[in-house]
Amino acid sequence: MLEALQNAFRLPDLRRKILFTFMILVIFRLAAHIPVPGVNIEALRQLFQQNQLLGFLNLLSGGALENFSVVAMGVYPFITASIILQLLQPLVPQLEELSKEGEAGRQKLTQYQYWLTIPLALLQGFAQAALLKQSGALPNFSLTSNFLETATVLITLVAGTMFAMWLGQLITEQGIGNGISIIIFGGIVAGIPTHIGNLISTGDFVRLLVIVAATIATIYAIVIIQEANRRIPVQYGKRVRGTKVYGGQSTHIPMRVNSAGMIPLIFASSILILPSVIAQAFLASENDFLRNLASAVYSTFNTTGWTYWVLYFLMVVAFTFFYTDTVFRQQNLPETLQRQGGFIPGIRPGKRTEEYLNTVLRRITLAGAVFLGIVAIMPFILGLVTGGAGAIGRSDLLVTSSGLLIVVGVVLDTMKQLEAQLLMRHYEGFIK
Repeated sequence: MLEALQNAFRLPDLRRKILFTFMILVIFRLAAHIPVPGVNIEALRQLFQQNQLLGFLNLLSGGALENFSVVAMGVYPFITASIILQLLQPLVPQLEELSKEGEAGRQKLTQYQYWLTIPLALLQGFAQAALLKQSGALPNFSLTSNFLETATVLITLVAGTMFAMWLGQLITEQGIGNGISIIIFGGIVAGIPTHIGNLISTGDFVRLLVIVAATIATIYAIVIIQEANRRIPVQYGKRVRGTKVYGGQSTHIPMRVNSAGMIPLIFASSILILPSVIAQAFLASENDFLRNLASAVYSTFNTTGWTYWVLYFLMVVAFTFFYTDTVFRQQNLPETLQRQGGFIPGIRPGKRTEEYLNTVLRRITLAGAVFLGIVAIMPFILGLVTGGAGAIGRSDLLVTSSGLLIVVGVVLDTMKQLEAQLLMRHYEGFIK
């Protein structure tokens, strides 16, 4: 691997791409430390220790939200827009037709994602700023008394999101890897030294060793599951045109064990965190019924209790099946195979092929879904192993569960791109 990296740096164009990617990451990290005007940093730090939702959004912002910087929302609104459009494609015929029109259709869908990102960024920026105002971290945020300052904050946040997306596009076009993923990856990795320092400062080295060992083991398992796939053999029939014979070759369909990535964790976390966030607003209510109800909801959906983690596991498994099935139906593989003259040996084309592929998909997705569920509840498992009363805190982990999936996925994708670049120039790559 080290030799492959040396070979990559010997190539001028590849070296330029790698250095360009690092330069863009440095620019993003600098922007992540420029706070929005009017922020109370001390109150912001206290809020992050108490609020689960902000900690999760900070992960997707590339670590920029904890300073409430100009790029505090990162590329999360764009990710949300992308997920919404993916889920709408089977429901809206016009979107489904665009997805089948090749490169032109994909460009149109990407344009829709950009348009949808702006209102989503505005709504998310307003929600985050309103939450910070309640905690005293953004005291002057008000649409009635300080409209100009409020508008400045919202415009800055939306502009920061578009700036982060532009940096991501620059990496995709002129650097190495997927730019959006690389930006999130950079923010996660940048926080690892701080987490290591927090663990060392506690003086509990047994806990430190358990967490480090569990992190390494989880990374290894994620690599295995991410790369695992079931190969479905496909045979193409021979066609005779004149004196020439076309087709007849054999290939396969690689069906991945975990094709959903970290999307199920995003869905499940967003839904489970919402009740506790709403309940926090009513904990100080003067109405006894509302206060008791809010207390019960908050204790149920709080990460210190086992109920939250059981629900989290079940919802991650359910969303994995839902998202995988939705994306697989959009691909319409049985119809594509039949149209191109391909078939699975021993399986009739058409309906029987669709039933066979769906059966295989559900079986291998079960393994991927259970694995994602275990990764999601890893903080709770580590808390039990180390003798804690509940889940290990976010600040104790080297990288969160969602963060590990992102880091491993980005590293694997970037390595494959470097591998392809090296093989094109007759070098040995990372995988021998």
